[in-house]
Amino acid sequence: MSTLVLELRRGDMMVVNGAPIRFRNRTRIELAAKARFLFGKQIMSPEAANTPARRIYFALQTAYIGMEGERPGGMDAARRLIAEFMKATTSITCRALLGEALAAAEGDDCYAALKIARRVMRHEEEVLGLAPPAPPRRMTAPPPA
Repeated sequence: MSTLVLELRRGDMMVVNGAPIRFRNRTRIELAAKARFLFGKQIMSPEAANTPARRIYFALQTAYIGMEGERPGGMDAARRLIAEFMKATTSITCRALLGEALAAAEGDDCYAALKIARRVMRHEEEVLGLAPPAPPRRMTAPPPA
C-alpha cells in the first residue's frame, strides 16, 4: 500500500472525507489509506464562489470532499453549472475543458476535475480582468489506494 506524506504549517486547513481539520502547529502527516482530501489553497470557501467558474469549482469540491449526503447534490450542481457555462461561453477551449472536467467527475475522479476547473477559473479571471493571473499552482494527484 502506498502512502502520502504531507507537511502542513500552523493554521493550514485540510478537509478529509468531509471533516475540516485546522492544524495548530506545524506537522507532518501520513495518509495510509484512500481518502478524499484537499488542503490549503485548494479549498474554496462558499464566499469565494462568486463567479461562474468558481461556482463550478465549489460544486465539484462539494462532490469530492463534502459530507457523504452532500456529494450527490454537489455533482448535480456541477452538471447544471457546467451546462450553463458551456451555453454562455464563446470559448472553445473552455467548453473542451469543462467537458473534460465533467467527464472526470462523472468517472469519480473529482480531484482531476478540480485541477481542470482551476484552469477555467484562471481563464475567466484573465477574460473578466478580475485579478492578475496567479502563477500556476501545481496540484499533484493523491497516490492510488
